[in-house]
Amino acid sequence: MKYVIDKAHSEVTFKVRHLMISNVSGQFSNFDSTFESESEDLTDAKIHFEADVDSISTGNEQRDGHLKSADFFDADNHPKLIFEAQGMKSTGGSNYKLDGQMSIRGKQLPLSLDAEFTGKMTDPYGNEKLGFEISGKLNRKEFGLHWDAVTEAGGVVVSDEVRLFVNVQFQKA
Repeated sequence: MKYVIDKAHSEVTFKVRHLMISNVSGQFSNFDSTFESESEDLTDAKIHFEADVDSISTGNEQRDGHLKSADFFDADNHPKLIFEAQGMKSTGGSNYKLDGQMSIRGKQLPLSLDAEFTGKMTDPYGNEKLGFEISGKLNRKEFGLHWDAVTEAGGVVVSDEVRLFVNVQFQKA
């Protein structure tokens, strides 16, 4: 069965430590994804996800512009983030390990995410839906997002670790 993302009921967010004392949260508002599986246990799932870098929003226009610049994502030359996976491994109950390849700024690396299958339901209009909560983390510098600054006291301004949180609802195609 093939499913497409229901964007109205999905969100792609992230958190990064700022000054190592608080988090800056952000999201991508323009994204697309497909999910294909023929098995009841979903372990054969094929997943393709992409987000438009230009749709990044942290609630601060100046910071968003900096994130789109060559210091970080370099949106002009690398307009999309892409994640692809071939299969999910059950880790018990409704939990899975989702191992795939993440491409950011032209660099592709393996990325392992935790996925919870939150259920299957038919909506009031007869559309079959699947839900997942996905989380994980990556090191931004491994993908070429090297910008750094240090405070006068020697503290780090932006953490290397980026935590990912994706709540997604798919609709049968």
